[in-house]
Amino acid sequence: MDIGIVSTRYAKALLAYVQDTGKEDVVYEEFKSLMRNLENHPELKDVLRNPVVSDEEKQALICTAATGKAYPSEEFRRFIALVQKNKRDDLLHFICHSFLSLYRNSKHIGVARLTTAVPVSKEVEGRIRQSASTLLHARVEVKTEVDPAIEGGFIFDINDYRLDASVATQLKRVKQQFIDKNRRIV
Repeated sequence: MDIGIVSTRYAKALLAYVQDTGKEDVVYEEFKSLMRNLENHPELKDVLRNPVVSDEEKQALICTAATGKAYPSEEFRRFIALVQKNKRDDLLHFICHSFLSLYRNSKHIGVARLTTAVPVSKEVEGRIRQSASTLLHARVEVKTEVDPAIEGGFIFDINDYRLDASVATQLKRVKQQFIDKNRRIV
C-alpha cells in the first residue's frame, strides 16, 4: 500500500466534498489546527495507532485537536468518522498534509517560513507577508520560528526558494574564504 496514494485520494475526496458544500475555508482551518497539533504532539499519533483506545475517544481527541473547545463542523466530523470506519486513523497525518497542500494549490496560497534569532513583531511579520504576496501574486501564510543558532539576521523560505541572510551563514562564508585563500598561499 502506498501511503501517498491513499492519503491523496482521501484528501481529494474531502476537498471536492467541502467545495460543493461551501465549507472549505472552515474545514481548512480545522485541518490546519489538527496538523499543527499532530506535529507539536507526537504522542497524539501514538494514541491514534493504539487499538485499545475506542473510536469515540479517538474522534473526541481529534476534534479537540482540530478546534480546541469549540464544536467541529459537520463535514469534519463526518470525514473523521469515514476515516475511522475504514481503519485509516494511522494515516490521518498524511491525509492532513495532502488536504492542506491541495487546498493551498486550489486557492493559490504560498507557505513561507521566517526563521530569526529573536522573535519578530506582528507588524514586521505583516510587512513580510505583504511583500511576499505582492511578489508572488498570491496570498502567503508566514510561519515564524525562533532559532538562536543563526546568531542574527533571518532565513526566509518560500516554496522552493531560500533567502539566507543569517549571521551564522555569513560567518561560515568568510571562514571558508580564509581557508581557500590560505590553501593557495601554501
